[in-house]
Amino acid sequence: MHIRVDDLRGPEIRALLEEHLRNMHAISPPESVHALDLQALRHPAITFWTAWSGADLLGCGALKALDASHGEVKSMRTASAHRRKGVARAMLERIISEARSRSYALLSLETGSQPEFAPARKLYESFGFAYCGPFEDYMEDPNSVFMQLRLGR
Repeated sequence: MHIRVDDLRGPEIRALLEEHLRNMHAISPPESVHALDLQALRHPAITFWTAWSGADLLGCGALKALDASHGEVKSMRTASAHRRKGVARAMLERIISEARSRSYALLSLETGSQPEFAPARKLYESFGFAYCGPFEDYMEDPNSVFMQLRLGR
């Protein structure tokens, strides 16, 4: 598996992000979907990675800079054909490593509260993420769960 910074121009990533958004809208009401589309992921505060095996796109993830000491995990997605193969774990390791290299003290995320998100919550818990309240512009929402990882300085 090779993880690289992605420019979001390839048809493979477009298809994976479209699948991601369709899935999020199928599970959550529109006001509770916080997944970013292709254009939003091109924001300068966001670093976006893709995981590949040869020409096969395995998954993606992103890190959004919230301020000089705080980042947010965004757009974690594993292609359906590659689930349960360690793609999400490798991507999260990459994101945490980058957050540490930036000297972030805190890494936060929002994910769903529904049963479909249980594997994601379990993954985040295994890395030491703890449940917390909303951060940044998020608000309390029964469909959202907020988590954070203290990285130290």
